[in-house]
Amino acid sequence: MTQVNKAEHFKSLHIAGQPVVLYNIWDAGSAKALADAGAVALATGSWSVAAAQGYGDGEQIPLGFALQIAQRIVDTVDVPLTVDFEGGYAKDPESLAENIRQLIATGAIGINFEDQVVGGQGLYGIDEQVARISAIRQAADAAGVPLFINARTDLFLKAKSDQHEGLCADALERESAYRQAGADGFFIPGLTQPELIKQICATAQLPVNVMMRGGLKSVAEVADLGVSRISYGPGPYASAVSTLTDAFKAIG
Repeated sequence: MTQVNKAEHFKSLHIAGQPVVLYNIWDAGSAKALADAGAVALATGSWSVAAAQGYGDGEQIPLGFALQIAQRIVDTVDVPLTVDFEGGYAKDPESLAENIRQLIATGAIGINFEDQVVGGQGLYGIDEQVARISAIRQAADAAGVPLFINARTDLFLKAKSDQHEGLCADALERESAYRQAGADGFFIPGLTQPELIKQICATAQLPVNVMMRGGLKSVAEVADLGVSRISYGPGPYASAVSTLTDAFKAIG
């Protein structure tokens, strides 16, 4: 498939109630393992990619190195790849657009793009984040690639679970604004209460992505809430490292 074909196919996989399941990978080796196992699409996790190379999360792995890893994955597997691009390694829209052009050049067809201020405090205001998403969409359009922008809000990750119900209206306001700016999906990591996820899915016009954590264990049960995408974040990498270290400790 061409890059455009991959992007179009990836978007078609987002179906409410029949979500695409993305078991996050971190390098070309883990990507090939899942592709060979039958994965229809692949997604990196920023924490995992960084940790696998000895870096901390939060754009501490250099942009050039992160792009090189994305390129190696695309060169190794034929399935669509979406990259956890954190905050895009830039604050201003112009620099962000340039970074997106470089990412598209690797062959990636999608990104996670978060609204927290990486290396700073809190979240970007809605208007500022809208300008950033718009810059990404314009850069992708200019490149001729229908890049899937999975707009992530960190509202729930930044708050305690007993505050989540009161944040749903704010999250939906962001979903609407991000959609109008050109986003293709809405990611709500940290939200694990099924009734609140169902509420978001019922109102949001974008396909909703949840991260399996906390009490979220069953793909079938989460699918019934109306989500269109399920991801696992750093869980797969942590599990792989645990298996590795346990095996080493068991050597007699």
